[in-house]
Amino acid sequence: MSRPPEHANQFALLTQARFAPFFWTQFLGAANDNLFKFALTVLLTYQLQIAWLPPAQAGLVIGALFILPFVLFSATAGQLADKHNKTRLIRLVKTLEIAIMALAAWGFMAGHVALLLACVFLMGLHSTLFGPVKYAYLPQQLDERELTGGNGMVEMGTFVAILLGSLAGGVLVASPQVGATQVALACLALALLGRLAAQAIPPAPATDPGLRINWNPISETLANLRLAHGQLAVFRSLLGISWMWFFGAVFLANFPAFAKEVLHGNEQVASLLLMVFSVGIGVGSLACEMLSRRHVEIGLVPMGALGMSVFALDLYFASRALPPVPTAWSVGEFLAQPAHWRVLADLALVALSAGLYSVPMYALIQLRAEPTHRARIIAANNILNALFMIVSSLMAGAFLGAGRSVPELFLAVGLLNAVVGAYIFLVVPEYLLRFVAFLLSRLVYRYRLRGDEHIPLQGPAVLVCNHVSFVDAVLLMAASPRPVRFLMDHRIFRIPVLGWLFRLAKAIPVAPQKENPAVYEAAFAQARAVLDEGELLGLFPEGGITRDGALQPFKGGIMKILETHPVPVLPMALQNLWGSFFSRVEQGQAMVRPFRRGLFSRVVLQVGAPLAAAEVSPELLRERVGALLASDATGPTPGRVELS
Repeated sequence: MSRPPEHANQFALLTQARFAPFFWTQFLGAANDNLFKFALTVLLTYQLQIAWLPPAQAGLVIGALFILPFVLFSATAGQLADKHNKTRLIRLVKTLEIAIMALAAWGFMAGHVALLLACVFLMGLHSTLFGPVKYAYLPQQLDERELTGGNGMVEMGTFVAILLGSLAGGVLVASPQVGATQVALACLALALLGRLAAQAIPPAPATDPGLRINWNPISETLANLRLAHGQLAVFRSLLGISWMWFFGAVFLANFPAFAKEVLHGNEQVASLLLMVFSVGIGVGSLACEMLSRRHVEIGLVPMGALGMSVFALDLYFASRALPPVPTAWSVGEFLAQPAHWRVLADLALVALSAGLYSVPMYALIQLRAEPTHRARIIAANNILNALFMIVSSLMAGAFLGAGRSVPELFLAVGLLNAVVGAYIFLVVPEYLLRFVAFLLSRLVYRYRLRGDEHIPLQGPAVLVCNHVSFVDAVLLMAASPRPVRFLMDHRIFRIPVLGWLFRLAKAIPVAPQKENPAVYEAAFAQARAVLDEGELLGLFPEGGITRDGALQPFKGGIMKILETHPVPVLPMALQNLWGSFFSRVEQGQAMVRPFRRGLFSRVVLQVGAPLAAAEVSPELLRERVGALLASDATGPTPGRVELS
């Protein structure tokens, strides 16, 4: 896929044919799902009295029927999305939606509850078929710099559609005598509009047209999870996304009870909570592109996880001491109480944090999963999401059934989220490392990256950079959308905190051959293994941190690697880092005067064009790095990304 034209921000995607029709197709589908489900829930709760379906159970039954197809058919849906043209599949699925909504329209007007419940199951099937196509389509149309923004737009659109669909369903079905007819017509109209939008989606060819369909959902799901497990970061991202749905389901399912029993509000207050939560998710999803500067920045995930726990805990403290009132607050009365603004702020920030948490994980899966089975991995994720939400409902029901309050439930989930986050980030330290790199490159330095288009998104390569400070490797991590394994002086591992961080990053300790031949040979064996795995290897050919700021002679270790692994070599240069806290400027000592350069001092990483292995020599590499060091650090450069 050729590189698309640069655009100002993610909203510009809505003007482009490769994204806009797809966005509106999924938006209309999500709105229709929720208009239909919420209207039916209100109908069965307040208007139709069915002996075999108590009103209190209507919402649970509708939710279960909608989720069931995800468990039964996601594995098949993923295979279909990998085997067939995704655009053709989207159009077939949206045609199916029209047929389902035609049945539902008859069911609404005839008051046929069994048929309406069958349509809930069929709409769940519609969403099951659409899910893998939805997330596998994006990486075929967007490049790495657009994936975060594109996913943010989709997540924002989905939650806004959920909100608008639910509100519209409640308003339409409440109309006396004509409510059911209005809902029927609205659902059919949305389905028709969705099919019309799908007609404009550009082609998205099959990624594995020779695939043979395995119709056994259990064995296929297990096979897909095994595929994902081969890439630990992808597999843990699947679990992380499913946990986010577990976490979010607890909040969404308990808004009515929270509004009534804790906040002492009426039904409109419950709708207000849903609106605040949906807007928070949307804002957090959109913020990902701005914070990541158009890269897949998984350093946002720990930040999101931290916010989810902190604000869930504060929500508990903000809501547990609210005094009882004789009558239910209206929305106006509720908002007139200052104590309630803290509750709304906590809800909004919990949701915003969930957006920061989930969008980079979706983008990571799309970027790193093999294209040939990307949709199947996403389908497996949909099954995990459904299972996690079912467990979430059972756990919340048991917790509340034991006499605990809704605020205590939010507290328990917030604490559990901290435990789950710590587990994920320690098992897959790349998240934590990127978080540290994110903080360093934005809070300690005003970091600019130029020439980032040269960093390969796939395949092995060697990154070569001048060595100015103890955090050079961290700044290079912040520049690369992929993990980088570094060859580093073994003495750096003795430094408190930094040594632990580099061990966590699986940096490779290397010692001079004369000093320790065994460590020297082991280091180069590990370096070759990194390239064998198709990953990026980083090294600092000067052999040590400069003590005077000047570029030192390059040693010949890189030639030892290129002899057996002739991969591309990328010259890089860190500018303006000499003289900062982490460089050796005080009689050869670093980390002596914390504010020597003040806060947010500017640092630039210049990335040069890759060199073929055959033309590389230590002298040429030093010349290229020196030229990058001498290049203008202030003028515009193609591919520049402002990270501050």
